[in-house]
Amino acid sequence: MHAWQIREQPGPITGDPLEWVEKPVPQPGPGEALIRVLACGVCRTDLHVSEGDLPVHRDHVTPGHEVVGEIVALGPDAGIDVFGNRFEAHIGERVGAAWLRHTCSECEFCHSGKENLCQHSLYNGWDANGGYAEYMVAPIEYLYSLEPLLGGGDGAGSTPYSVQTVAPLLCAGIIGFRALKRTGLLDGISFDGLDLDKAREQIAARLGHKPVLGLYGFGGSAHITAQVALALGMRVHVLTRGKEAQRLALKLGCAFADDAYEMPPEPLDAAIIFAPVGAIVLPALEALRPGGVLSLAGIHMSDVPALNYEKHLFHEKEIRSVESNTRQDGREFLAFAAAHHITIDAHPYPLDQGQQALKDLKAGAFTGAAVLMP
Repeated sequence: MHAWQIREQPGPITGDPLEWVEKPVPQPGPGEALIRVLACGVCRTDLHVSEGDLPVHRDHVTPGHEVVGEIVALGPDAGIDVFGNRFEAHIGERVGAAWLRHTCSECEFCHSGKENLCQHSLYNGWDANGGYAEYMVAPIEYLYSLEPLLGGGDGAGSTPYSVQTVAPLLCAGIIGFRALKRTGLLDGISFDGLDLDKAREQIAARLGHKPVLGLYGFGGSAHITAQVALALGMRVHVLTRGKEAQRLALKLGCAFADDAYEMPPEPLDAAIIFAPVGAIVLPALEALRPGGVLSLAGIHMSDVPALNYEKHLFHEKEIRSVESNTRQDGREFLAFAAAHHITIDAHPYPLDQGQQALKDLKAGAFTGAAVLMP
């Protein structure tokens, strides 16, 4: 099969740190599935892995963790985890392999619904080879069935997606959803059989007004998160440098769009920073109303400048980071996406143009999300 992998060392994407290679098709181990990749989204985390912003966890790793694929083989004991729990998987089933690949299932975090904080966690495209390839293997218990979104299974609640538009949901969507939950705006909302009208009323009643959310940066994750927030009755203001991204935000229904360092037209109940730029933390904190929460969605960010306590943090403002996601986050978000269609601004690239897609991502050459198509 063909695949991209990191050369001897990661480095600036302009220096071509990835190489296009031919290698054997991997074989699934116990509890794993062999997946034929149908599409793989291009995430900024792939850029961090390729450029060395994140430490090397596996030499010559193949990036990619927004993988839509078809199960073509199952390893021994497929569908049984270490505790004997059964996970259903079938040859021919279309599934998603996202960022989270493994947790220990034994630590205090795993037992308290916070498996994203497990200190023994592993990740697709960082600790193990990911989806910038024609095939990959992944543990069955960390896969998501995508049949409801692709028009199979028991039926989607809206127009089915394509493999190209589902791919960005698997990280950009799930992580954005996690970042939105971290703002506290969704506290008390159950996503099990979600009633949108009731959820909107609950969110507004708890705040005493229509919630106002700010999004800093407007790429693959933010343009999905904005639509979730809008569906839940929030007024969304977008602060981002790109004029095309600003236009996309307004087209999707956001109330306001301007440069990342400008002030929104009203105080924010909460904000999420998607751009990996620490300097944006200061204007985002200034934009919060008293008691507001700033959620930092990225796995990597440049240094945050010194804060002025009175100006940036007083009045019980909070900063909360986001680390990965739980599988429950993924299940909740994908169920939401199946029931409430999300428009994906997807830009397809042939798989053999994966390195160029990362260059274009860094250069801000497209809005929305790039997707590699084998």
